[in-house]
Amino acid sequence: MNDRRVDERRILENVEHNVHKSVLAIAREFEMGFEAVERIPLPAVTLFGSARVREGNPVYEAARATGRLFAEAGWSVITGGGPGAMEAANRGAKDGGGFSVGFNIELPHEQHANPYLDIDVTFDHFYARKVCFVKPAEAFVIFPGGFGTMDELFEALTLIQTDKVLNFPVVLFGSDFWEELLHFIRGEVLADGLISPEDLELLRVVDTPADAVQFVLECYVTRCAHLTSEPAKADAQ
Repeated sequence: MNDRRVDERRILENVEHNVHKSVLAIAREFEMGFEAVERIPLPAVTLFGSARVREGNPVYEAARATGRLFAEAGWSVITGGGPGAMEAANRGAKDGGGFSVGFNIELPHEQHANPYLDIDVTFDHFYARKVCFVKPAEAFVIFPGGFGTMDELFEALTLIQTDKVLNFPVVLFGSDFWEELLHFIRGEVLADGLISPEDLELLRVVDTPADAVQFVLECYVTRCAHLTSEPAKADAQ
């Protein structure tokens, strides 16, 4: 394990460490990320999905097609920069002659950078990376994935729900994959009054790359100007 991962683990586990040094390192990482964001041609969309799917998998092929369609529409494509659905989306962006961005993360496995990137930044801290996913994006498209993908989905919804970012589309790709999660949210979380009915309007489920891109482009034109509901739902906990 390299020194950078050791430093992050010390922070998270409250092991004795140099607080000033750690804060400066985090600040430098945010600065590095923001400088990269400034280089991204806008508008841009962030696509998330599993690192574990490979070429030929339907998710990989759908992500590649989606990246290509966004690029052909003049959008930059941002991903986590790794393999799987991320690689596919970046590859699709290059297929379509577009601009391709990877915000990678230092991990002990899975997360090598893919070869289809115009901007390739590797972060040490997840929170700095997450901010850079959100900052330039006009939309999120979420392909099937594991814990990391789920984390990005709910992070995005929380930021939108609490008005920390503008209310823009979050697209879930693949109704078969997402339906059980949505059933739980409707049947348990919503039924128990833990979210508002309007919160479900933040999500759109699609099954084709064309539908994903069309919905995002339409929302961008109209700026999805409807607001989330008022203080009754402001507490995302």
